[in-house]
Amino acid sequence: MKSRGSSKAAQLKPTVHIGKRGLTDSQIKEIMKQLEARRRVKVKVLRSALGESAVEDIAQRVAQETGSKIVQIIGHTFTLYKPRTRRRMLQ
Repeated sequence: MKSRGSSKAAQLKPTVHIGKRGLTDSQIKEIMKQLEARRRVKVKVLRSALGESAVEDIAQRVAQETGSKIVQIIGHTFTLYKPRTRRRMLQ
């Protein structure tokens, strides 16, 4: 049985692509902005971005820098989830 989070993640299209320059600060900021707005973000890692790192390593780094959790990793794509902050829910 799939968890609720991973079934919702399967329906998302990747909204951030990590390319040959690797993971940049502007991509981290964009992922943070999207997590704040939508709570879930799907990220596609292009083969040219991998080099010495694996998709799992990149996903861990992004999750750590954005304060989010990895929902799933399939192939070169991973999905992140960040619950809304209490301050945001009260507004």
